[in-house]
Amino acid sequence: MKFLFVHQNFPGQFLHITRHLVTMQAHEIVFITEPNVNLIDGVRKVPYMKPRPSSPETHVAARELDAAVRRAEIVAHTANSLKQLDFTPDIVIGHQGWGEMLNLPDVFPDVPTIGYMEFYYQTQGADVTFDPEFPIDPSDFPRIRAKNAINHIALNLGGHGITPTQWQLSTYPDWARPRIDLLWEGVDLETCSPDEKARQAPLKIGDMSIRRNDTLVTYVSRDLEPYRGVHTMIRALPALHRSRKNLKVVMLGGDGVSYGGAAPNGGTWREIFLNEIADQFDPSRVSFPGRIDYATYLALLRRSDAHIYLTYPFVASWSLREALATGCAIIGSDTEPVREFIAHGRNGLLTSFFDPEGLADAVLRVIEDKKLNQKIRTGARRYAERHLAMGDYLQAFRQKIEILTGSSLSVPERRPGLAVQREGRRRAVNV
Repeated sequence: MKFLFVHQNFPGQFLHITRHLVTMQAHEIVFITEPNVNLIDGVRKVPYMKPRPSSPETHVAARELDAAVRRAEIVAHTANSLKQLDFTPDIVIGHQGWGEMLNLPDVFPDVPTIGYMEFYYQTQGADVTFDPEFPIDPSDFPRIRAKNAINHIALNLGGHGITPTQWQLSTYPDWARPRIDLLWEGVDLETCSPDEKARQAPLKIGDMSIRRNDTLVTYVSRDLEPYRGVHTMIRALPALHRSRKNLKVVMLGGDGVSYGGAAPNGGTWREIFLNEIADQFDPSRVSFPGRIDYATYLALLRRSDAHIYLTYPFVASWSLREALATGCAIIGSDTEPVREFIAHGRNGLLTSFFDPEGLADAVLRVIEDKKLNQKIRTGARRYAERHLAMGDYLQAFRQKIEILTGSSLSVPERRPGLAVQREGRRRAVNV
């Protein structure tokens, strides 16, 4: 079967399904993307150049749609070049968020499509008005509503949508939900697994050495920003440090902005909130290693005594799934995306997103109550085994493809001497 994948940041959410298809040694896989260094052996990357920015004359509320239709035009041109080279896919699979897929039905009108529907923007009930510390001017609401123009066009193209959680599906209007299937994303349970020996072993992360008798608190985010509760986490540091002299904290993530607004005056959110507590914590017991390689990231999760995951009502991170699979003792924010994964007292604890002291109390409870700690660690791993198994996810994805194409993805009998192709390099931590 011939597959065409589309995502501006290869491989995006399609890492596991593309790698799975490669191992079958029975399919041709082409991936249209912006240029990047990521590689998967057996996947043919076809890069396109990012479109130029919208002109200043374009209304601010229309700039995202303007960028999307520019991108759609470039991707359609790229796809048409593939077609002229005699490549017509049996199915097109891609992310609908940046507009790349919008013109592909014109290029391949009879080819079924699967579009990843990540989030439906709204001004009430989700991320935009959630945090009173960072209020949004109502004059910006038209721009936020207009972000859904891409969603609306995509939903009316006649393709098939998928989304990874019930909460993300719930953000879409009633009329749209029947057009979107819930397809839970999986975790590699063998790679992301508990390791009791690692929990007792020393570990070096960045400039910090964690000794055997140190208590390690971990926090992970792609970028250290309010959307992922960095302000609440940093404000909890004084109480954590007062509680134990051997307590160390590793806060993993970059200083950029993945979601929400940039820090004022060209600074970083980390600097702003650390300056706020400058005389109240011990900087030598907090490490900010930035972004690290995947093996070190897993070692950090396995060594963690208490792991913190905070988020606005927004898309749940892959790191939450990986922390569950690794059997972390998770303290999560009591927000809708987290409640879909964590049942309080069973496979983690939930605490108010806005309460640093309450967060610190929950962390200390998890650290000091060994019975509770073991219970939620065991519950986290059990939850991952029941709900996040990679095999279940891949099987569901395969069934979706087979239904839409009318073709079986069964692996043919392998010829002697035919080697399995493997992924060219590990992905960077994507949280």
